[in-house]
Amino acid sequence: MTVRTDIDINGLTNQVLQESIGGYTDEAYTNAKKLSGTGLVGTNSDINTSTETYIGQVRWDKPLNPEINIASLTDDTDGTMTTTSQDFLKYVKTVRTHGAQKLNMESVVTQRDGLAKVGRDFGETRAQDEHDSLLAVLKGVAFAETLNGAAKGSGVTGKGGQTYDNDPADMAYGFYVDLGATQKLVNPAGYEADNTTLNAAYSGAQRAEGLLNALGMAYKDYEPDFVYCVTSPEVMASFRSANLVDQDGITEGNINFNTMFNGKFRLIQTRANQGMSTAELAAINSGTSTAVGIDLAGTKTTFLVLPGSIAMASLAVDVPVEIDRNARSFQGGGTSQIWYRWGNVYMPAGYDWAGSELEFPSDAKYKQVSEDGTLVNVADPLVVGDGSTVTTGVWQRKTSSALSLGILPVFHG
Repeated sequence: MTVRTDIDINGLTNQVLQESIGGYTDEAYTNAKKLSGTGLVGTNSDINTSTETYIGQVRWDKPLNPEINIASLTDDTDGTMTTTSQDFLKYVKTVRTHGAQKLNMESVVTQRDGLAKVGRDFGETRAQDEHDSLLAVLKGVAFAETLNGAAKGSGVTGKGGQTYDNDPADMAYGFYVDLGATQKLVNPAGYEADNTTLNAAYSGAQRAEGLLNALGMAYKDYEPDFVYCVTSPEVMASFRSANLVDQDGITEGNINFNTMFNGKFRLIQTRANQGMSTAELAAINSGTSTAVGIDLAGTKTTFLVLPGSIAMASLAVDVPVEIDRNARSFQGGGTSQIWYRWGNVYMPAGYDWAGSELEFPSDAKYKQVSEDGTLVNVADPLVVGDGSTVTTGVWQRKTSSALSLGILPVFHG
């Protein structure tokens, strides 16, 4: 087909006019594989999307701390009674819109409805938006927990990430595992310097010691039956080169998962960037001698996520699809617009929303931090403080034990 270069029609520069008319085909989408629709997304029946403000609340009864008394025949002192307590967390709503316009007379020349593509691909558009939001929530939780462990704020001493021995109720330990700058999730082949003798320390399943340690450090004696492992193509290649991927995967709904260790890890492969930028790492590790804390050594991030750890609920949006026409525009030729509107609540299990309560948050706001009450991006200059301020994430842990959490960032080389 030959492109006509002798025809110029104002307003239709996004169309290609050809001597022979052929049918249109759609180029396949090649965005990063999506997290939406996988098992790490769940529901929560306590989410009420009909609240009047931007936020809602979920309440629950906290575990008892029972008072056990020793009965006496001689001491008439009243026994100490056990008390109950409740807690609550906030979640925030967000609403997104997506629209397009066509010239009504455009189809006379192009023989094509300019809005058909937008409507046909709306499912992909919304799914991509939900994926981006879920990834932003994962990163926001990672920022919050690393700030707990780094604890660069005044009067706060961070104790780093999870270990095999730390108290899960101690908030000074961030819910993450830092394997260090050189430790990988899967160790290299492990040949000695002569490249002929295999180091036994790096053979078989021992090559995945870092991954197994991370899960054990985080969940200790509450280790789950299985977790979702959000892997990059690089990490996935290391799993395969170590021959760790199970021959038979697992089918969940209509999704087939590669697995490791007989289904212990269900692998979600995506090239979506899970890690922190150089500026974000520098901000978390910043601080002067007055800011006591533990730096984050690992530069790459892999998430281990329990099933349903991010509850998602759809909002009932007024007029979810609307078409608007302007008959007078373009000298009476007219234009048509179509607008799609949708909304969601994203609630990571065990976390309270501490961001703005006066607006629908963007994906960037899911990753913000609070600098003495001022909401900023992680890499903003305000975060690089002198240790006199307290910096926390917009997702603040509310459960009494880290063992109730479901999003584990693992930092590695």
